[in-house]
Amino acid sequence: MLHLLEKENLIGALLAIFGHLVVSIALNLQKYCHIRLAGSKDPRAYFKTKTWWLGLFLMLLGELGVFASYAFAPLSLIVPLSAVSMIASAIIGIIFIKEKWKPKDFLRRYVLSFVGCGLAIVGTYLLVTFAPNSHEKMTGENITRHLVSWPFLLYMLVEIVLFCLLLYFYKEKNANSVVVILLLVALLGSMTVVTVKAVAGMLMLSIQGTLQLHYPIFYVMLVCMVATAVYQAAFLSQASQMYDSSLIASVGYILSTTVAITAGAVFYLDFLGEDALHICMFALGCLIAFLGVFLITRNRKKSIPFEPYISMDAMPGMQNMHDKGMTVQPDLKASFSYGALENNDNISEIYAPATLPIMQEEHGSRSASGVPYRVLEHTKKE
Repeated sequence: MLHLLEKENLIGALLAIFGHLVVSIALNLQKYCHIRLAGSKDPRAYFKTKTWWLGLFLMLLGELGVFASYAFAPLSLIVPLSAVSMIASAIIGIIFIKEKWKPKDFLRRYVLSFVGCGLAIVGTYLLVTFAPNSHEKMTGENITRHLVSWPFLLYMLVEIVLFCLLLYFYKEKNANSVVVILLLVALLGSMTVVTVKAVAGMLMLSIQGTLQLHYPIFYVMLVCMVATAVYQAAFLSQASQMYDSSLIASVGYILSTTVAITAGAVFYLDFLGEDALHICMFALGCLIAFLGVFLITRNRKKSIPFEPYISMDAMPGMQNMHDKGMTVQPDLKASFSYGALENNDNISEIYAPATLPIMQEEHGSRSASGVPYRVLEHTKKE
């Protein structure tokens, strides 16, 4: 029985590694397609190129492999293996997509990436070697039993309260910290992976001949999987508009993996019956993988957004954009559209825009009072 569980763990780990590797290749193919079109005079749209469609096909294939891996291996093993995609992206990016570099700058610029890749590989090896072997069949009865167990109900209560508090501070108190947003993503993601494993396991049993689709719990899990994935993507989109992608990748991976492993340990009892040595080595593998991912994303070059603004420094009575008071142009982050000046209706006339004097021409009569503009009278002092 133990040998069978180890074989299923290996199949699940290989499927997850294959899926994340293919997804990374697909994303870099699509990125390469965008870069090539932007640097050439090719008038075609990106979706009319074979490279982009090849990337889309590979992405679907990779996601299918990751989805199938949840049916074989424990949740605590599959979730941390997403570090494989970051390792592959770092290597592919350095070799194929990165800008030109000089040999003398190579070590200075990419040594952290190589060290991070090495640490992530070591952490992945420890994760696969010391992963928990407690993996049961995803039948409707087993999932229903886990769903109404008091440890999971208590965990869900804590997670809902924490999610509501974070959402309140994020929406009402404008707590836009990257940790707050990505912790919301991690809490939703933990429910996503729990439901993904249930749906994938029941589908796999149905394909093998034990039909599970007549259980209502299958459709409950399916709806929860789609809903949490959609809201998770929405929060990630908001985070990407405010923070750098490398910061989101590293912090998001650490938080999501930690919360997902906790959810798997509570819902599916992944670590039940495991000895302390295996648990400690598994935790050490997670920490090493976290450090490796942090070093990989730490060395990525941050993009400087284009922020068009009109300098008003030379105008008397107007504060410039570096003062702490009135801002001439808002921070546009990643937006390419022009902002607008703030509403200055309540500011004294000294800050009002200057008006050029317009002298009225005399045409022989003062009866022409219907002039569509205002005449400004200036004294000699002016």
